[in-house]
Amino acid sequence: MTDHTRSTDHTDEAPRTGSPSPAPRWTTRPETAADRAAVHAVNAAAFPTPDEADLVDALRADPEAWLPELSYVAEAPDGSVAAYALLTRCHVGDAPALALAPVATLPRYQRQGAGQAVIRAVLDAARLRGEALVLVLGHPEYYPRFGFAPASRHGIRPGFEVPDEAMTALVLDDSVPVPSGLIRYPAAFGV
Repeated sequence: MTDHTRSTDHTDEAPRTGSPSPAPRWTTRPETAADRAAVHAVNAAAFPTPDEADLVDALRADPEAWLPELSYVAEAPDGSVAAYALLTRCHVGDAPALALAPVATLPRYQRQGAGQAVIRAVLDAARLRGEALVLVLGHPEYYPRFGFAPASRHGIRPGFEVPDEAMTALVLDDSVPVPSGLIRYPAAFGV
């Protein structure tokens, strides 16, 4: 499997102690058509191969997976795109859920909070839409800060081998029963 679902090491962590200047405040918003090239460039720069950038393009072409209002950017102080986070439709068994992937930050803005800002914004947008569940395969030390916990606690599992602590879930609406079963990703993920 090509690891399209990982956002590992391509976002950012908290600012390092002793950094010379404070981290900027990030403006986040839904992606627009004018952002497409910049979104592609952010993903291409953040990952070692163009696979994630191509994944976004493939997901855009899938009307069952693509949710345009859940494709988010964080702007750098100059208004350019600094970071990106995407939620697309997936399923747990037959129940709808969301997959968070890819998440990317331009290298020059990593470790300054841009990735965290764009993730929080896209998760808030999903809550406002009435979505109930988000899944992410990623760094087990990074995603718990957003409320993600091992998906296995809910009986949710991917159809491929990954460390249990790397496949995580975030319940956005606890009034909706959390489904259990196998995760079905959009075809573009190749799994």
